[in-house]
Amino acid sequence: MPSIAPWIEVPDGARAVDFYVAAFGAEVRHRDGFDGRTIVARLAIGEAEFWIQEEPSATGGGPIRMIVTVTDPDAAYARAVAAGATEVVPVYEDHGWRIGRFADPFGHHWEVGRPLA
Repeated sequence: MPSIAPWIEVPDGARAVDFYVAAFGAEVRHRDGFDGRTIVARLAIGEAEFWIQEEPSATGGGPIRMIVTVTDPDAAYARAVAAGATEVVPVYEDHGWRIGRFADPFGHHWEVGRPLA
């Protein structure tokens, strides 16, 4: 069955896995690596999968940002910041959503929110 999943490059794969597990409660579905390093990992938040790949030359961030729909955006945002994310836009209500945006430790921007209706 066709599907699409983001593939994110990070300079430190093991640290990225730890962050996404702590920030989102992500499930690690696949992990390859050696000597304590994580080279490639497939993670999931609910049924939404994404991949990370350790790429030491990765500069972080990019023109794409992710959105994670959750039941409690305030709690999800606070958990991500506590795990090491940087606040970009605090949780607020607009365009029919309660939503906030943060940058993960690798420069990628994530929004967490839920529709108000």
